[in-house]
Amino acid sequence: MSASALKDLNISQPVDLDKGKDDSMKSCISKPVLNGSKCANKEENAPSACPDAVTNGNEAVIADVEYIDSENLVDLPDVDATLRTLVKRLDSKDWIMTCEALNNVRQLAIYHKERLQELLEPLVPLIVKSVKNPRSAVCKTALMTCADIFKAYGDLMVDSIDPLLVQLFLKASQDKRFVCEAAEAALISMTNWISPSLLLPRMQPYLKNRNPRIRAKASVCFSKSVPRLGVEGIKEYGMDKLIQIAATQLSDQLPESREAARNLALELQVIYEKSQASTSGENEGEPSASPDAESWEAFCQSKLSALSAQAILRVTSTTPKDGVTAGVTSAPKEGVAVGC
Repeated sequence: MSASALKDLNISQPVDLDKGKDDSMKSCISKPVLNGSKCANKEENAPSACPDAVTNGNEAVIADVEYIDSENLVDLPDVDATLRTLVKRLDSKDWIMTCEALNNVRQLAIYHKERLQELLEPLVPLIVKSVKNPRSAVCKTALMTCADIFKAYGDLMVDSIDPLLVQLFLKASQDKRFVCEAAEAALISMTNWISPSLLLPRMQPYLKNRNPRIRAKASVCFSKSVPRLGVEGIKEYGMDKLIQIAATQLSDQLPESREAARNLALELQVIYEKSQASTSGENEGEPSASPDAESWEAFCQSKLSALSAQAILRVTSTTPKDGVTAGVTSAPKEGVAVGC
């Protein structure tokens, strides 16, 4: 073989290799997948390797996972067949099958909630297991499932919510943005659709959790849920108990907890002062009690230690209260996002 022919061969080989490499990289990019007539959201990335690819000889089969918004989920073609295998598929070691089963749970919660309700008890631990899954696709799909079952079953989820709470608080404080956003959405759904009188006692222990991130997320959800009690609900729950919680969280390690405590203190101040004003109006013809006994300052000093009362009063006397009263005197409508 001539020297010129060898030179041409050496030049062509790297070009072919580079072209093959580019083609294999392109095959790793996830594409949108249709759910019925709707387009599902997908994570698109081009990693250096294909972690979810299954090799078959020289070809790679890409395992795609659909992230389908609730409003885009369609009904199941065969509900009975889905229900028969649902628990087994949720507990499968095949993560693709698990994701499909989680989406089936969401479809059943939307279109066949009465039939799915019978399986809630064995399903919740499996959903928790999926939320804890180290694979982000499984975790996110499970978090989306939580949001849908909270909306579908509301107060019926209270007895099963404890194992879910700690995971939701943890995932909402994760660094992975798309997992964090899904957890936040699940927490919003939880606070919207579960009665605050039932939910607040469940969340309260997490305000003292050793993990500061869990405390922070619990504090935010707690402070957002309190206004949904309404004036009478707050009185029943205990104004003194709530102001003590706010005072404790004001000295927390993370700014997120402290900000939630400030918001809670402001909410409580508005409600307390309004309730005192309405009481004075009702007893207008009677001799009024001492003004100091009815003041917010006197209330805080009577229920808190000197240092805690000082901290609460400093926050409520220096922070503008404009806009804080929105949603305080009456609980927001169900389904309206309150944020967590």
